[in-house]
Amino acid sequence: MMIFSKQLIKWYLQHKRDLPWREIQNPYLIWLSEIMLQQTRVAQGLPYYQSFVDAFPTVFDLANASEEQVLKLWQGLGYYSRARNLHHTAKNIANELDGKFPNNYKSLLSLKGVGDYTAAAIASFAYDEVVPVVDGNVYRVLSRFFEVETDISNASAKKEFQELALTLMPKKQPALFNQAIMEFGALQCVPKNPNCSICVFNTSCLALKNNKVAMLPLKTKKTKVTNRFLNYLVFEDDVQNTLIQKRIEKGIWQSLYEFPLIETDRDVNLEKLIQLLSNQFSEEYTIVSVENFQSIPIRHKLSHQNLSIQFWKIRIKGILKNGLPHSEVKKFPFPIVIFNFIKQDLLH
Repeated sequence: MMIFSKQLIKWYLQHKRDLPWREIQNPYLIWLSEIMLQQTRVAQGLPYYQSFVDAFPTVFDLANASEEQVLKLWQGLGYYSRARNLHHTAKNIANELDGKFPNNYKSLLSLKGVGDYTAAAIASFAYDEVVPVVDGNVYRVLSRFFEVETDISNASAKKEFQELALTLMPKKQPALFNQAIMEFGALQCVPKNPNCSICVFNTSCLALKNNKVAMLPLKTKKTKVTNRFLNYLVFEDDVQNTLIQKRIEKGIWQSLYEFPLIETDRDVNLEKLIQLLSNQFSEEYTIVSVENFQSIPIRHKLSHQNLSIQFWKIRIKGILKNGLPHSEVKKFPFPIVIFNFIKQDLLH
């Protein structure tokens, strides 16, 4: 067991990436990086991390920001509930805990948005607590090396892998071991087509020996994907103002902004949209013209949803109540697919 850890740490010290949240023990910065890197690649998360640290160098700065500021800076990183939880937790730590983070794994679990993995990461990296992290990288490395065929979608799998990782962890180097195993999974023992010929474990990995690398880790549950069809109405009045609204209901884009929306059960053509508009808006507005900004719908994939999005230009007579000029619209936080439309189509 110790041979595995020694080889792993040796590999890590030779191959690790130079990342700003490493070699520090500041729990605020570690927490920030770990929340951002949940289900996000390092290359994507790094510029956001740097922007947040510049804007909010301490937990008090983040706590004092408005939700809108936080969401605007997060725009494009996805999984926006992370940003809302981040802001909630910052306010909790600043106002209820005098700016001090809980200093152990169990207490860290009480923070909103902090689960087993994030609590273990902060506890080991900031406080040297002997607690293993288990994320997708760790599942992959351990299931392949030891040929563990437990289905990782089963609730019991996490405990099994935590116990296995704990037996491997050098008790005086918990942070180093956790960093090493995650980095090894991210760079060497990758999900598809890993280069096993250069792997330091290629003489001892059981999955390689038994030709099971591509099969492990075992995961049978498939995520149910919903197809949704969104029609965004980009109103334009006599002074070229438009309308936006804040998403209040719970869901993927809660608290972000969007154009007025008609959701349908399939993609609709111009004729059908005009019919829907007359049903919903004819008493409110005198519609002059309707046209589609795109020739084909935009396809946008999320983890549990496939979105088909159309933006419709709706010219109306008169002045919109609560209308905004286009230059003001871009200042609000939007889902990235809408923000890209604003940049590419609306502001040109």
